[in-house]
Amino acid sequence: MSIDIETTLQKAYPDFDALLKSRPATHYKVYKIPKRTIGYRIIAQPTSRVKAIQRDIIEILKQHAHIHDAATAYVDGKNILHNAKIHQNSVFLLKLDLVNFFNKITPEILFKALARQHLDITDDNKNILKQFCFWNRSKRKNGALVLSVGAPSSPFISNVVMSSFDEEISSFCKENKINYSRYADDLTFSTNERDVLGLAHQKVKTTLILFFGTRIIINNNKIVYSSKAHNRHVTGVTLTNNNKLSLGRERKRYITSLVFKFKEGKLSNVDINHLRGLIGFSYNIEPTFIERLEKKYGESTIKSIKKYSEGG
Repeated sequence: MSIDIETTLQKAYPDFDALLKSRPATHYKVYKIPKRTIGYRIIAQPTSRVKAIQRDIIEILKQHAHIHDAATAYVDGKNILHNAKIHQNSVFLLKLDLVNFFNKITPEILFKALARQHLDITDDNKNILKQFCFWNRSKRKNGALVLSVGAPSSPFISNVVMSSFDEEISSFCKENKINYSRYADDLTFSTNERDVLGLAHQKVKTTLILFFGTRIIINNNKIVYSSKAHNRHVTGVTLTNNNKLSLGRERKRYITSLVFKFKEGKLSNVDINHLRGLIGFSYNIEPTFIERLEKKYGESTIKSIKKYSEGG
């Protein structure tokens, strides 16, 4: 099957050819945000015009390209709650993380992924994907192109790139009674069978090499083996020993402290927006915690936080 991106974009944007010649892969604003632990994450955000075209490109790709069911990030109807539920009834847990995931994905990796799905794409359409969906970090004429954190097209492309990997890993896990899900660069495995998660770990290593060589690799500093004997967390959600989903004690204390500061009028607008996001998240994960907050600080306080999120 052939994918034609060029015709659609030329109809939608009269100056498309001129914009393509202007090297849109360099039209990015770059800034840093601190990571939760150590260091910074590089965010490269395209201009509004490039963003609009990226979104149109993804709508075209969605009509043809396949994403595996194991992908739970950036997929309609799925979220971190869905991701955690896959593992809540298991005793043993393995979590793996991929190094600099988006920034390791190149146009060539995408083209190989599309080819594995028997999707044909011309050189002209490949050039469009290169220039509009990938970031030229060096801004040199022939600088290396990678996906950026900050582009609306990167999430979908990353899921397409990982589709064959997800299929291979899912098949292995099904044969070995292991649950598998992938939330962007976070790979989670769980089972009630002893001594099989090490096999999954090794399978991930060999499968990454099979599809990506040494380009996409496991972050050895973030490998976590766990069980009901220890705290288990999946994409920020705590799995309790009685197979329930929880926010975890630390997050509850943090949210409670923010609600107290909100009631005292000591939160900035940015912090209030952050808090209302946490409140919404908590409703989905552990609604009884919100009920306790309402009893302690008053229903009107929690309603005010929610109302603030709606612009009130």
